[in-house]
Amino acid sequence: MAKFLVTGGAGFIGGNFLHMMVKKYPKDKYVCLDALTYAGNMETLEPIIKKKNFKFVHMNICDREGVYKLFTKEHFDYVINFAAESHVDRSIVDPEIFIKTNVLGTQVLMDACRKYGIKRYHQVSTDEVYGDLPLNRKDLFFTETTPIHASSPYSASKAAADLLVLAYHRTFKLPVTISRCSNNYGPYHYPEKLIPLMIDNALKNKKLPVYGKGLNVRDWLYVEDHCEAIDLIVRKGRDGEVYNIGGHNEYSNLEIVKIILKELKKPKSLIQFVKDRPGHDLRYAMSPEKIEKELGWKPKHTFKTGIKETVKWNLDNRNWINSVKSKLD
Repeated sequence: MAKFLVTGGAGFIGGNFLHMMVKKYPKDKYVCLDALTYAGNMETLEPIIKKKNFKFVHMNICDREGVYKLFTKEHFDYVINFAAESHVDRSIVDPEIFIKTNVLGTQVLMDACRKYGIKRYHQVSTDEVYGDLPLNRKDLFFTETTPIHASSPYSASKAAADLLVLAYHRTFKLPVTISRCSNNYGPYHYPEKLIPLMIDNALKNKKLPVYGKGLNVRDWLYVEDHCEAIDLIVRKGRDGEVYNIGGHNEYSNLEIVKIILKELKKPKSLIQFVKDRPGHDLRYAMSPEKIEKELGWKPKHTFKTGIKETVKWNLDNRNWINSVKSKLD
């Protein structure tokens, strides 16, 4: 039996991770710590909230005193940090909260890990720390040795946290791993993000806003595949290592929108091109060769299968979506 602290577990990826782990490992115990900001929702945890091996704690990872008390009480074996401010547009408007949560919050967690002892601290990061790649070089991919070159306050804060994690490993011998993933999609995805926003707007016959000409390319990863990869890294990864997690699914934003419209049988006339985002990265593309070779991970979903499941989930869970959107509005 092992005890896990999962921060940010009421969010999109953390919530999906907890759904999987609570069911997959019934003998392990899981404590979810979440500040329940706009992106965290108790509704996401409803399927597991009454499980015997699950507990929820309402707390901000920046609360050093509260975090230390929790560590004293629970005696964690593993800490997995999903907690983060993650919306690029919001980071352009208000960078400060991104620095506080993503950098200082990470420091608090690692200081607690040092003080009370853990088997592994895992940092959930993003491909955005690498910056971007040119659209005309399909042969180029991000690897774990690609230099960090952040473009937005969000990605800069995540890059800073990654460097801090690796520094704690080198300086204090803290057992750590980092995963950097491509764009996730799937159930419980926050409605302001691209795919759920486009699905919701299309269902309401509202315009689908696409930045610039929609040519920016992302590598898409179904959230369940991401969660499986993190489980592998935490249990079998090497201390001090970074692992890229990619979906082998590169699509431009415009292609994504057209696929969604086709799935919902909606007209392309709903597409509306809007002013581009400042510093908008051109292309993200991950090479997951390291995790495939070392840990035997491969995504189970293609984008074709994953987007069908995602659209169906959004159609079947309008209550969750409407509840979350009411808080956003």
